[in-house]
Amino acid sequence: QVQLVESGGGLVQAGDSLKLSCAVSGRTFNPNFMGWFRQAPGKEREFVVVISWIGGVIHYADSVKGRFTVSRDDGRGTLILQMDSLKPEDTAVYYCAATNYDFGFTWAANYHYWGQGTQVTVSS
Repeated sequence: QVQLVESGGGLVQAGDSLKLSCAVSGRTFNPNFMGWFRQAPGKEREFVVVISWIGGVIHYADSVKGRFTVSRDDGRGTLILQMDSLKPEDTAVYYCAATNYDFGFTWAANYHYWGQGTQVTVSS
């Protein structure tokens, strides 16, 4: 059983930074891609960023490019999302996810494993 557990959300002001972590545990885990998605109230789950497990290829949504940075701490089995210059429109529940597919990594439906989510609220 693979488990993904997010942490690090909170309430911040516009322009502030937050760092989210996704701890991975369970059986031997070698997904093709791991990503972050977010979901604001009344909206569909939205792709934020994805990183390939091998090779470290990274792709960001245009809305976060230049402000968010994804990385992996392989020693701790953790996926990290550094969020800088936060805006009120970044307010959402942020989810960590993993997929064994090698295509369609911006589509939430293609992900096999999900964390429970962590709330990020950015006030203006």
